[in-house]
Amino acid sequence: MSIRRITRHLLQHHWRRRVAFPPDVLARIESAIKAGETTHSGQLRFVVEGALDGAPLFHNQPARERALDVFSQLRIWDTAHNNGVLIYLLLADHDVEIVADRGINAKVGTEGWEKICKEMEIDFRAGNFERGVIRGVEAVSRELAAHFPRSGDGSNELPDTPVVI
Repeated sequence: MSIRRITRHLLQHHWRRRVAFPPDVLARIESAIKAGETTHSGQLRFVVEGALDGAPLFHNQPARERALDVFSQLRIWDTAHNNGVLIYLLLADHDVEIVADRGINAKVGTEGWEKICKEMEIDFRAGNFERGVIRGVEAVSRELAAHFPRSGDGSNELPDTPVVI
């Protein structure tokens, strides 16, 4: 367990998240998710967490492992076509993770998701969180549209609203 990581998480707690993702930015991210879902039958969620606290922090939970927990808690895996995708951002660690259900993951693969994460991180390093997330949402939506184009009634299985932890 890194004292430096614990300190960073405790000092950067939730204030940074509120500055980077005020309500108007979250609304535009939600609109981008809704727009993307008009092109595919997948389900996309965005979660931003300012910092870990409690057990996840003191057990030194890596961002990837935390993203898997959030993926499960939000039941993103429970979609009709196994094509749910989570974009998870842990601000205190400067880490973005994409977790995808087996149906879409088999088509895109780890390298495809990592490429999208790296592109998002370029905007994040420049302090442009809104642009980075929206570009990530658009890139994930393109992958979903390529492999799971919209068909039928296009029911929305999961909420489009970003989750703030």
